[in-house]
Amino acid sequence: MTSERSTAASRHDDGSAGDADYGVIGERYARYRRPEPAFAAAVRAALGSARTLVNVGAGAGSYEPDHLAVTAVEPSAAMRAQRPAGTATVVDAVAEDLPFADGSFDAALASFTVHQWRDLHAGLREIRRVTRGPIVILTCDPTALERSWINDYAPEVIATEAGRYPTIAAVRSGLGGDVTVERLPIPLACVDGFSEAYYGRPESLLDRGARRANSAWSFVSNEIATRFEHTLRADLASGAWDERYGHLRTQPTFDGSLRLIVGRP
Repeated sequence: MTSERSTAASRHDDGSAGDADYGVIGERYARYRRPEPAFAAAVRAALGSARTLVNVGAGAGSYEPDHLAVTAVEPSAAMRAQRPAGTATVVDAVAEDLPFADGSFDAALASFTVHQWRDLHAGLREIRRVTRGPIVILTCDPTALERSWINDYAPEVIATEAGRYPTIAAVRSGLGGDVTVERLPIPLACVDGFSEAYYGRPESLLDRGARRANSAWSFVSNEIATRFEHTLRADLASGAWDERYGHLRTQPTFDGSLRLIVGRP
């Protein structure tokens, strides 16, 4: 379980502190993982009247509100290098050891990052320590990942992803206080390219770059990735994928694993 891993474990060469090495897989991450407007609006609403924000595990800067004074925390040099010019000040640090005084920020954000932390509860304690108001977390419910058609083509990837994400109950427990959990429907044209974003656009996952922008693929063998690509390509050509899943091509949203968790003191 994520919360049991030691914070003393070494970081990767580029500073990545989680189980995935973004110095290797993150080179073109920002091309595929752009902020989805529907999710950004949900994040902005959850932040309420906050004026200062710490974005922990900030990556390339997705979902950082441009109307707040933001301090970003990102240990990976490869991800920091992809941040657009003029974005927030970025600090090289990890969630479990934030270099800020108690109560430094009105609010906190952690998007698609808690599964990378070596100690979930230590990271959440640190964020609570430095934050006076809401803590907003975008994450996935590991129990809902099997809803994706990808499970029929690469169950190893889904199982890997499910094993990496902390349970919603674990996040609730770590946050303490008043916690709400909201399902976020995934739009058909979602521009944040996590795997479920392509629920109605299967051809997109034939792009190795799109798969590479989802860290779970870095934990399975090349043979599994090759099998996935060959099988999906064949099923698209024969019409087998559309026979089973073609309705998804026009389905406006997909009720997948994405969750917005908000913890208030």
